[in-house]
Amino acid sequence: MTGTAYTLEVRPALPPELAGMDDLAGNLLYSWDRRVRRLFYQIDPQLWERCSHNPKLFLRRVDQVRLQAYARDSDFLKDYREVLGRANAYNEPHPPAPGLDPGVAREHVAYFCMEYGLHESLHLYSGGLGILAGDFCKAASDAGVPFTAVGLMYRSGYFTQTIGRDGRQQTHFHPTDPCDLPVTPARDADGWQVRVTVPVGEREVQACVWQAVIGRVRLLLLDTDVEGNSPDDRAITYQLYGGDRDTRIAQELVLGVGGVRALRALGVHPTIWHLNEGHPALMILELCREAVASGLDFASALELTAASVVFTTHTPVAAGHDRFPRPMAAHYLAPIAAGLGVDVEQVLALGALAPDGGEFDITTLALRGSRHRNGVSRVHRDVAARMFAHVWPQLDAEDLPLVHVTNGVHVPTFLAREWSDLFDEQQPDWRSKLRDADYWKRTIDAIPSHRFWGLRQSLKCDMLEYVACVLERQYRRASYSRARIDLMRRVLSADYSTALVIGFARRITAYKRPLLIFRDLQRLGRLLTDPERPVVLICAGKAHPQDGEGQAIIHTINALAGEPPLLGSVFFVEGYDIALARRLVSGVDVWLNTPSFPQEACGTSGQKAAINGALNLSVLDGWWAEGYDGGNGWAVTPRADDAAPEQRDTLEAEELLDLLEHEIVPLYHRRNAAGLPEGWVARAKAAMRSTLPRFNTDRMLADYLERLYLPGSRHRRLLEADGGEAAAALAAWRARIRRHWGKAALRWAAPPPDHAAAGMPVTLRVVADLGELGARDVVVECVIGRDDAPSGQAPLSYAFAPEPAAGDEQPYALEFTPPLGGLLRYRIRMYPTHPALAHPLETGCMLWL
Repeated sequence: MTGTAYTLEVRPALPPELAGMDDLAGNLLYSWDRRVRRLFYQIDPQLWERCSHNPKLFLRRVDQVRLQAYARDSDFLKDYREVLGRANAYNEPHPPAPGLDPGVAREHVAYFCMEYGLHESLHLYSGGLGILAGDFCKAASDAGVPFTAVGLMYRSGYFTQTIGRDGRQQTHFHPTDPCDLPVTPARDADGWQVRVTVPVGEREVQACVWQAVIGRVRLLLLDTDVEGNSPDDRAITYQLYGGDRDTRIAQELVLGVGGVRALRALGVHPTIWHLNEGHPALMILELCREAVASGLDFASALELTAASVVFTTHTPVAAGHDRFPRPMAAHYLAPIAAGLGVDVEQVLALGALAPDGGEFDITTLALRGSRHRNGVSRVHRDVAARMFAHVWPQLDAEDLPLVHVTNGVHVPTFLAREWSDLFDEQQPDWRSKLRDADYWKRTIDAIPSHRFWGLRQSLKCDMLEYVACVLERQYRRASYSRARIDLMRRVLSADYSTALVIGFARRITAYKRPLLIFRDLQRLGRLLTDPERPVVLICAGKAHPQDGEGQAIIHTINALAGEPPLLGSVFFVEGYDIALARRLVSGVDVWLNTPSFPQEACGTSGQKAAINGALNLSVLDGWWAEGYDGGNGWAVTPRADDAAPEQRDTLEAEELLDLLEHEIVPLYHRRNAAGLPEGWVARAKAAMRSTLPRFNTDRMLADYLERLYLPGSRHRRLLEADGGEAAAALAAWRARIRRHWGKAALRWAAPPPDHAAAGMPVTLRVVADLGELGARDVVVECVIGRDDAPSGQAPLSYAFAPEPAAGDEQPYALEFTPPLGGLLRYRIRMYPTHPALAHPLETGCMLWL
């Protein structure tokens, strides 16, 4: 047969009885409400899979005959009406959820992020940052928080992955049409799709705006693939994390500057601006430009803007923090500087890593342009403090104005349907109790062990079947032998579900150490292939197309999986995405995580596994350093930072295999007379009840509101009063501190005592040389503690009182009774203070005596 084959899509018309299916397909509520997805699946399961679970595409391609048949099916119509009714009720405006500060209703959060992982039908994400952002949007919708997210409309998104016969990753980019996606044009009051103009160097780039509806919140997506732009400019938003540095800074201009302008064009006026990672930080400059246009100078505008900017940093890895050569940054930011009425050097100074300039660092801009900042776990906060010491060089790391809000997961998205059904059966309002630890202890402890184990085994069987189907397609395309395919099918089957299944799935890159478990192949082989206690290892993940080391790791795992002793026990599954992740986290027995400490900022995949009753085997990094309690999984202790990497990896790999051989595998295979692994079930229950109430996005959102959003909003209102007079006064004070702090000095007025009687007061006297500064501009403190204080216990501090000055010197005195006994350590410090600061140490200036 010759000639060109053309395609013709015959689009059905929804019967009136099913008209609401269109609304269900257009709201990403389906990404976490399985009842919605189930409706589409019921109509045509095969088409649902071929459409990658995309309901909008599904409704364009489903057979008209099928729609007509289901429009007459009374059972289906009953389910449909119930689901539609629930969805409509959910999407109605609601007050903020109980337990949140009522002041939330007065706020509006604008949330900016480079990527969003909401569902496999919308390819706007690459990994953990995007999944976290998607989960956070869903939590804001559930809680009824006024919230608008902003991102970019990637026409090609992130790549899809296949594995070739040689075991190497193959990358594929598939351009998509917005018509195929759950998005619609974002329209202004006159009904036109919103367009904004963004200065990109000497060019003016146009961007149109799309919107995705996520329950009760919106995600605005800027798209430069519009008529009127040059081919290069149309390609700016084509690909996530693609292109060169020019493309990256152009994307960040479109996201940051264009995002603010899109919100304004739609009449959205946020009170809180949240930067989720540094990529959108140029938003700060656009907000400053608006404040300058209203009459403030640049310094005052920066104070006013920064008051309501929240910045979350997500990674200690250098590749996650964009830096641009100074000349490049000057070229692209010159138009913004002109709008601010300042020289471009003043703008570049906000992103300078050192006083003498150097590269323009987008994360440093985010830090200097915000007043409310956080890491994403307790460990990560301390790592970030060391990374960002250049912004506050005189402060100790523990004093930096940086807190932590540990990430969580959106439970309705990642909790398996079987668990949801069980909890619905026990207490239908369990979704409103996600932060109630006592409730979850009672609920999970009340599940009979045999039922808990049976449900876990059912989830594992479903997961194994799903993975086997993916691998069979993968193996057939790669022309693997029939024998190899049959072996895989035998191992990944319900008949083999008694095997302990370990899952390792995440972005494949060197610092996550996917090869750590493979360091002793003979020992690992013996563990996996013991016929009395079989173990299976399932791996998945993508390596960035420019990460040669990560791609080499994938090749190595596939090579090892194809040879004895690991053949038939180790499998690498291609195409890691949200759909595969949902299966793995709910179905594996053990979730393996082996990052190089302390580079795992949080690592929420382990949380997803734990809420489904899987047990974590992880290095004590990120969230696991907070979540591990000794009985809810297993921990690999990170070796000292100063150990040679090779030695550290050897020691940690040995401990990992020791845990598997001597604790994990025996516990899993130890059964009682009824065939039940009682010890394993007890530990799995502990994992669920300890993780569900602590590491979910409901708790995470509440923490942001209480610790960052509401304080930021109050700070903004303080500074903007009377036309921004307080912001101007604070900016002037800060400039005065910068001019004169270098001349300030502190000394003892009298020798300090070296001992005191218990219960008796101690008097300390110091003298400060403040120069042009006044006594009200500074605080003098005594910081006191013990060497043997428990880890994490903050020292006590006592403020000195100023005494009458004599000449240029300002005396201070402190009388206090030491609250502790034994040998104490104390230090004396002085730092600037102002009532309008967001954090007492915000200036970063500190003198120690």
